[in-house]
Amino acid sequence: MGIGTQEIILIVIVVIVLFGSTKIPELARSLGKATGEFKKGQKEVERELSDAEKSVKETPVDKSSKIKLMAHDLGISTEGKTDEQLLEEIQKKMPKVKSDT
Repeated sequence: MGIGTQEIILIVIVVIVLFGSTKIPELARSLGKATGEFKKGQKEVERELSDAEKSVKETPVDKSSKIKLMAHDLGISTEGKTDEQLLEEIQKKMPKVKSDT
């Protein structure tokens, strides 16, 4: 079930009656610009995702950097401190969890 020639002609006539022959080119230009902007935005998002994937694959995440990141998020200075010292400070900053056992 496709649209036949008669249906297309009827749709064109209805569009001309509703919008007038002077507005149709303006509507077509606006539709073309909107489609172009959408495709441009879509390509940009795809490129950013691809760049993010590459940076994640290229950047190795080790245990030490995770500890430093967590300490930084908690407002702990990481300069000149070992991982063990940072872990102790992180444990002090974390709220105590009571166990039921």
